[in-house]
Amino acid sequence: MTETTVHNAGAERIAAAFANSGKRAALMPYLMGGFPTTALSLEIGLAYADGGADLVELGIPFSDPLADGPVIAAAGTAALRAGTTVASVLEVCAGLAQRMPVVIMCYANQVLARGAEDFAARLRDAGASGLIVPDLPMEEAPTVLAACDAAGLALVPLVAPTTPDDRLRAIGSRARGFLYTVSVTGTTGEREAPLGDRVAAVVGRAKAATDVPVALGFGITTPEQASEAADAGADGVIVGSRLVREAAEAADPAAAVREVVAGLADGLS
Repeated sequence: MTETTVHNAGAERIAAAFANSGKRAALMPYLMGGFPTTALSLEIGLAYADGGADLVELGIPFSDPLADGPVIAAAGTAALRAGTTVASVLEVCAGLAQRMPVVIMCYANQVLARGAEDFAARLRDAGASGLIVPDLPMEEAPTVLAACDAAGLALVPLVAPTTPDDRLRAIGSRARGFLYTVSVTGTTGEREAPLGDRVAAVVGRAKAATDVPVALGFGITTPEQASEAADAGADGVIVGSRLVREAAEAADPAAAVREVVAGLADGLS
């Protein structure tokens, strides 16, 4: 299925995390770099690992976060106001990469403004394993993909329930690390309702289009929903807004998120 077989350190570390999670699906929490502070975001990420996370998606705050729902967007705004920079988020990355694979999430302008090769090299030097750029369409991805391949990073693409079959196959054939599969249309956010039977079809289409693991994200909030995602065949589960809200509201963010992650991990056991 894969268009070109590419072996690199980042993709291999991600593959190992999926294969060796010991769960029905690997658990990948989202972390906003620099929120509530740079130091606390590192503590929160380490608490994710302590709670049973297998990988972490580390966001770089951006002024126009197109894919982010209100909770994550507010955290990014707060991080920017506190002076968070790409460099400071990469310091967090370096600390977390000693415990688990880190996949950076940012927007295309942040990559292209610095040059794809330089940006990928900076991520590699900080210990990152992969990169997610949600507003980078397939047609504009080759330069960034080449830079990531050269730096040993996995460029992880996104697909949605509305992605046509031919486009899904084209994206899946170029996927590195895993295929980020969005469970619903729209932005990130917490949803309390069960995922429902439709998710099995979404996951099934994605798995048929790629040879890399399929991770399901957007709208997964509870251990029960995480379990549903695994039952639907997802190789990984991504949880974001629930944890970012916990970090914003708790008196002890690290302790609070560790408990939430542990519950999600139990749901995937």
